Amino acid sequence: MTPKDMASIHAAAFTQSRPWRANEFSDLLENPFTHFIGTPESFAVFQVIADEAELLTIATHPVYQRQGLGLSCMENWHAEAVELGATRAFLDVASDNLAAITLYTRCGYRPCGKRQRYYTAKNGVKRDAIVMECSLPRQ
Repeated sequence: MTPKDMASIHAAAFTQSRPWRANEFSDLLENPFTHFIGTPESFAVFQVIADEAELLTIATHPVYQRQGLGLSCMENWHAEAVELGATRAFLDVASDNLAAITLYTRCGYRPCGKRQRYYTAKNGVKRDAIVMECSLPRQ
């Protein structure tokens, strides 16, 4: 999958906020701590530094949503992060993104903080981010 493919899926999936552009994915993937897993329908970009992993973004094309691809993507990036030495994972999610919060909770995440007015919706409204964490299984 190319950065252009990733940007296309991201744009289709992120209709309430600004999607990431191909050059942003390219720049991220040049970082040796940044990793990618996915399929043509769904992907995740994450970083692993020392024993901590952070989900930077995850997206499933809307045509393929509600088919378990998001859960599979979460499980796959967790497994990769564990192989790279991570024992804990973090992410942030818009406080009104109930589908994502449900997925993350199902994957063992729990809230651990809040970033006030972190996300800007396309209409300019600022939304809080919930910071979530989970322990990753040991190898």
